[in-house]
Amino acid sequence: MKKRTKIIIITVMVLLLGVTGFLNVMLNNSVSNSDNDNTQTTASYFQTYRSDRESTRDQEMLYYDAIIASETSTEDAIKSAEEGKLALIEQMEQELVVEGLIKAKGFEDCVVTISGENINAVVKASELSSAQVAQIVSILQAQFNVDIEYIKIIPVE
Repeated sequence: MKKRTKIIIITVMVLLLGVTGFLNVMLNNSVSNSDNDNTQTTASYFQTYRSDRESTRDQEMLYYDAIIASETSTEDAIKSAEEGKLALIEQMEQELVVEGLIKAKGFEDCVVTISGENINAVVKASELSSAQVAQIVSILQAQFNVDIEYIKIIPVE
């Protein structure tokens, strides 16, 4: 091709790239301005939390797998990594089951986290009645066998 044709093609491509970037910014601004609705924020919270939790756990699993697969790891380190991996899998299963049980009681969405002895349940609701709190506490105590002082229930609208 001639030099002039190449220059024209490159100029058109740069121009299209600039227009695409401009349209992307404008569309993102219009979408974010229309998403200020409270329902979107709540749904976004639960989705974002689950996504963050999943990526963190994926990193933990990779860490455990790296220790287990490493030739320089000691037997104790490998055993500890295997135990940690199994404990993490068990915790993931427990949280998933409890979240399902809470949703089965009529709540739209919830996220349960276990950290040490503490159990947190974030439930999608503007307010919780005493009966609803009792339902959630009952589920958490039955599944985790913990005292009520270690349970925290947080309503999020």
